[in-house]
Amino acid sequence: MTTIGRVIHQLRIYEVDPTLVEQFDERFKTHTKRIMERHGFQIESMWYAREDGSVQFIYILVWQDAEQMRTQWEAFMADPEWEAVKQRSRETTGEPVTSKVADKVLTDTY
Repeated sequence: MTTIGRVIHQLRIYEVDPTLVEQFDERFKTHTKRIMERHGFQIESMWYAREDGSVQFIYILVWQDAEQMRTQWEAFMADPEWEAVKQRSRETTGEPVTSKVADKVLTDTY
């Protein structure tokens, strides 16, 4: 199977503290999404999944290739504004709003 010319999809699943969903949602809409887009992220779709008292925030990113994915994530994680947003969030809530992140790179099967 060849992957030349095919995009990469990245599935991200965050476990969100059920008591902090509003804070997480506001942070993502107001800051995270905008900073990601500034760094070339293409968000395909976003969802919440709620089951048995747990809350997951799920989204899919689209990348041209693995190198773009790697370099854009590095740039995002090193962004001073993103660091400040995370710090303010921790100060406001007293804890991280997410407890676990699952990260899966999806490749086409056909």
